[in-house]
Amino acid sequence: MEYGHGYGRGHAAGAGHRLPPALRAPFEARTWREFGYVLLSLPLSVVLFSWTVTMVALGAGLLVTFLGIPVLAAALAGCRGFGVLERARARGLLGLEVADPEPLRTRKPGPAAWMGALLKSGSSWRHALYALVQFPWAVFTFSVAVTFWTCGWGLLTYPLWFWVFPAYAGEGGLQLYGDAHHSVYLDNPFEITVTALVGLIFTLVTPWLVRALTTVDGLLVRGLLGPSPLSARVVELESDRGTVVDTAAADLRRIERDLHDGAQARLVSLAMDLGLAKEKLREDPRTAARMVEEAHGEVKTALQELRDLARGIHPAVLTDRGLDAALSAVASRCTVPVTVEVDLPARPAPAIEGIAYFTVSELLQNISKHSGARTAAVDVWRTEDRLMLQVTDDGVGGADVSRGSGLAGLAARLDAVDGVLLVDSPAGGPTRVIAELPWRPGA
Repeated sequence: MEYGHGYGRGHAAGAGHRLPPALRAPFEARTWREFGYVLLSLPLSVVLFSWTVTMVALGAGLLVTFLGIPVLAAALAGCRGFGVLERARARGLLGLEVADPEPLRTRKPGPAAWMGALLKSGSSWRHALYALVQFPWAVFTFSVAVTFWTCGWGLLTYPLWFWVFPAYAGEGGLQLYGDAHHSVYLDNPFEITVTALVGLIFTLVTPWLVRALTTVDGLLVRGLLGPSPLSARVVELESDRGTVVDTAAADLRRIERDLHDGAQARLVSLAMDLGLAKEKLREDPRTAARMVEEAHGEVKTALQELRDLARGIHPAVLTDRGLDAALSAVASRCTVPVTVEVDLPARPAPAIEGIAYFTVSELLQNISKHSGARTAAVDVWRTEDRLMLQVTDDGVGGADVSRGSGLAGLAARLDAVDGVLLVDSPAGGPTRVIAELPWRPGA
């Protein structure tokens, strides 16, 4: 928890729109981009559908020969290429950010390995499924959107162009009904006004209808053209594993540094002092006795440093008595009075218990160094399958994970075990930090 001052304030919000969203939607750029997306979907889906059906059918038919596999691989490669275009179109017109699917992984170089990777890739077949599903959906959305759009604007602007019928068609206006005996034309002021009002309704409804249709398009793109949940989870686990490895390496370096600069250096000095005392034992017993006494003090200091180092690796009180006693011991060493309340039905797994202990320990150290608080509190409890930790203080506030401080490293460590770190620290305080860890029962 690192604290600071000088928080910037966001710019004041601009003047609000005078028109409500329902009235300004037909004129918004977002509406026209979504309508453009629907218009482009039909021709692109025709090309993609034709390519996929033709190539897959041809490849399946040629599987009895050696040509079937290359043709199928080319079909899937083409689908993946269209997928790049579709993701870019969704990003540009719908504002939908969809990550690229997992890349092909080949163990050996060469065309055969590449074709095998294409045919084994679930992402490639999802692209082909997208081509088959997108075509009928694109036909439907194009028909609905264009019909509503043209009818809405056409009827809304009818008072501006109804004169075309008597001037050039020899009719009173737009024909609403007609048979061999009777015809109804929209030609008087009342009918023209009602027609414009109906067009207004269509015009106001159309943007929301198009938005609903493109929402389904977004789900198709995200679900079939993006990375699969399994691959995303694998990437996340690989990242978490890297975080854990880096954290373990950093801890080993810290332990080595503490041993080298602390206890080891002190013990080397102690050995030299005892050697000098041994030499002076016969010549000057009084000086030797004083040197031994000083060495005895150094031994006590070295032992304390080793205890502190061992406590930093894994405190014995945590192993023997659990979180309540261990956190109380940490709180007693904090420079700020800390109240500790632990309400757990049982002890969690040792790994989770250790992470919880070191999380609270680091937060209390930050309070001592940076907060300027008068009091602090630690609360630990269990909620369903989560272990909850809350550390609060009445200090100056200003803690921010995004600044790359110690909180950022702590958040990364928690994320590596499916944990979450939430920080609420406005300028002037108070500060509240909540950490969530998965609950795993102890043995």
